[in-house]
Amino acid sequence: MQGIDCKQAIGRLRGGLTTKIQAIFDALDNPLQFELIPGQAYDSVKGYERISTLELEDHEVPADRAYDTDAIRELLRNQNAIAVIPSKKNRRVKSAYDRNVYKERHLVECFFNKVKNYRRLATRYNKTASMFKAFLALISIRIWLK
Repeated sequence: MQGIDCKQAIGRLRGGLTTKIQAIFDALDNPLQFELIPGQAYDSVKGYERISTLELEDHEVPADRAYDTDAIRELLRNQNAIAVIPSKKNRRVKSAYDRNVYKERHLVECFFNKVKNYRRLATRYNKTASMFKAFLALISIRIWLK
């Protein structure tokens, strides 16, 4: 796309130029890995790539509705992992999921809300993706230590 720097994970969305943060959390809801993707990129495509690199055998994998794709569910099934992903509204055949496990995802959302308290991250003052990711790691450590 002209005028958009995808290497720096900047893309267009409704409100203008944006960056999405994808994160992987451990069982205690501590952030382990981050990836920056352009705003217009589908979460499920990058999510599939990230999930395929993980060893998830016999683990429950809670995720947002955006990750409710047949490919991701098949990948988790092949790894003997349990998908705890609610079905998208437009899916004809709804998949069952453990609502009690899914409720614990609110801790992940709380983490992102804490991150948004830092204006430098919420408005992306950093021009380069490496600086943005470094500051995100710094904020994560600070949140982790509290």
